[in-house]
Amino acid sequence: MATTLFSMPAGTAAGGGHTELTLRERKKRETRKRISDAATPLIAVRGFDNVTVTEIAEAAGVSAMTVFNHFPRKEDLFLDRIPEAVELFSSAVLNRPDDETPLAALRRLALELLDQRSPLAGVGDTFPPFWRVVIGSPALRARAREGVEEIEHALEEAIRRTTGPGEADPAITAALTVAAYRSVYLTTARRLLAGERADDLAEEHRLRVHQAFDAVERGLLAP
Repeated sequence: MATTLFSMPAGTAAGGGHTELTLRERKKRETRKRISDAATPLIAVRGFDNVTVTEIAEAAGVSAMTVFNHFPRKEDLFLDRIPEAVELFSSAVLNRPDDETPLAALRRLALELLDQRSPLAGVGDTFPPFWRVVIGSPALRARAREGVEEIEHALEEAIRRTTGPGEADPAITAALTVAAYRSVYLTTARRLLAGERADDLAEEHRLRVHQAFDAVERGLLAP
């Protein structure tokens, strides 16, 4: 929905591990973060359509060209972690243990994200202001939907690469999993937007995660 939906610390790998980055890559990520950190409060206060890329570049201390080098689309300045979210979910499938199914790996990831109070779990009292910005911008809503589609396509490919013939269709598995998780996320988000507190919703969110993955598993196993 917003930068909080698609955010995680730079260098974080699936399951909470950390990857070793070259000096060039670290500097690239630091610049990207500085630009995003400059963009987020400007957009949050004034609205997406009322902030220019030039203003964001000035606030970040870089050129407009540098902004576009890191964020080809203005929407990605606010929804700034979509590529990392795609990598996180697909890596959970690609790097899972040999005896773990894709659904089991994704369920485990969903619960880890909840325990970490990750923005990708959607359980946090600080998230609603960002969601309201997205809700108020057709361009950001469209980009958020594209981000979810990118996750689904990456999951399909990851499942296809790591499962054999005779197993559930990767496209169906990915689509059902994303739809189920999105439903859990949005239910919690709506309640937080209505004024409920994250701590009061966490365990119910955990239960819905289990219910969602149980439903997907039953659907895939049905004759």
